[in-house]
Amino acid sequence: MSKPAELGSLKIGSYILLPVADQPTGEPCRIIEYDTSKPGKHGAAKARIVGVGIFDNQKRPHVSPVSQQVHVPLIDKRTGQIISITGEQVQVMDNETFETVDVQMIDDEVKGKLEQGQMVEYWKVMDRTKIMRIKS
Repeated sequence: MSKPAELGSLKIGSYILLPVADQPTGEPCRIIEYDTSKPGKHGAAKARIVGVGIFDNQKRPHVSPVSQQVHVPLIDKRTGQIISITGEQVQVMDNETFETVDVQMIDDEVKGKLEQGQMVEYWKVMDRTKIMRIKS
């Protein structure tokens, strides 16, 4: 799920779907660099952005006119409690709906620090789930 936005309205720290060859929708990325150039005699202002993938941590550069319509991913930030840890798979129970979610992707900051019974924040983005941080 995503919504359209104008490239000129985004800033550092915003999220964007950057095109990837093997995905028709794009990869959700966080913008870490944003630079605009002045409009020239025969063209519109351009925006140069560099995004880092939420799920794969790859840098992706992108250049296009500031007025171009891009897609911004809808991020569902939720909290839950860890029920069980089996190897790389973590089972989290949502605090609001009490449904269980199996999560394979874990942010590098919290990898190895997860314990059963901990409260965590997890993100659902584009039908994928990732544990982002430990709630205290």
